[in-house]
Amino acid sequence: MKQRYLKNVVTLELDPGKCIGCGMCLEVCPHQVFRLESGKAQMDNRDGCMECGACARNCPTEAVSVRAGVGCAAAIIFGKLRGTAPCCGESGAGSGTGCG
Repeated sequence: MKQRYLKNVVTLELDPGKCIGCGMCLEVCPHQVFRLESGKAQMDNRDGCMECGACARNCPTEAVSVRAGVGCAAAIIFGKLRGTAPCCGESGAGSGTGCG
């Protein structure tokens, strides 16, 4: 069973146009978020991302981006403070972007 944190709060993004299929993201990801399909990385378990940033730091083409360390913890804190569901987005935790 794959680990999942909070649904739709992770800041992880993959630009398939930049991916060269090197597999580095698969190698460094501790939660098997990625898989290779047809010579390109695909996100298989996006909600399992813990936002450690290893994939983005090791991607030679910058096809992967993530704001390391902001997702789950920030979403929970801001949700509690505002009395809303956990949510984070492009302009910071609690902005509403990326919520399901």
